[in-house]
Amino acid sequence: MDNEVLRQAPLFSALDDEAATALRGSMSDTKLRRGDVLFHEGDGGDRLYIVMDGKVKLGRTSSDGRENLLAILGPGQMFGELSLFDPGPRSATVTAVTDATFVSLSHEDLLKWLDGRPQVARGLLAQIASRLRKANDVNADLVFSDVPGRVAKALLDLADRFGRTADDGVHVHHDLTQEELAQLVGASRETVNKALADFASRGWLRLEPRSVVIMEVDRLRRRAR
Repeated sequence: MDNEVLRQAPLFSALDDEAATALRGSMSDTKLRRGDVLFHEGDGGDRLYIVMDGKVKLGRTSSDGRENLLAILGPGQMFGELSLFDPGPRSATVTAVTDATFVSLSHEDLLKWLDGRPQVARGLLAQIASRLRKANDVNADLVFSDVPGRVAKALLDLADRFGRTADDGVHVHHDLTQEELAQLVGASRETVNKALADFASRGWLRLEPRSVVIMEVDRLRRRAR
């Protein structure tokens, strides 16, 4: 199971089984309970992490105490890679949304693997490029999209990564509170709740505790544009 999950991470996707197993042997294991913090924004650190099970949120806090969620990550997704190439304070706080397990790799061990393994370097570059593209999309959405459009796009993204298709629609167990969902789209909880209620009244989705069932994916996709 470990290697199956690790294959989803860009760092491992191009490695054969022997190399992936050897690299896995260089990694450390970490477990968190829901609500535990792995590290805070501003902390020092030089380890890359891969989520093996559960979900985590990456967030930042402004000087006046407002919180913004940068990302929700699940199995096979990586974070902390920037510190490997640009050592310095962590750029976000990482908190377990559910019980979660991780494997991590130190800067020194990763450099050993990058030497002579261009496929690993390409995987990391792909991860960083994807993160930059995502940041550009978020910035554009904040400028050009209204809140309902951003909510629709966030739900579709969560559905792509955590959704399960059933007869009555796509079940998305995002495990986020209403406040966390609002932080993810950069809006107030009241405005986000209004958008969700509107989608529900149209029959596009059904709201459930910390989850949603999307019945009209195409309509939600058109609203996200």
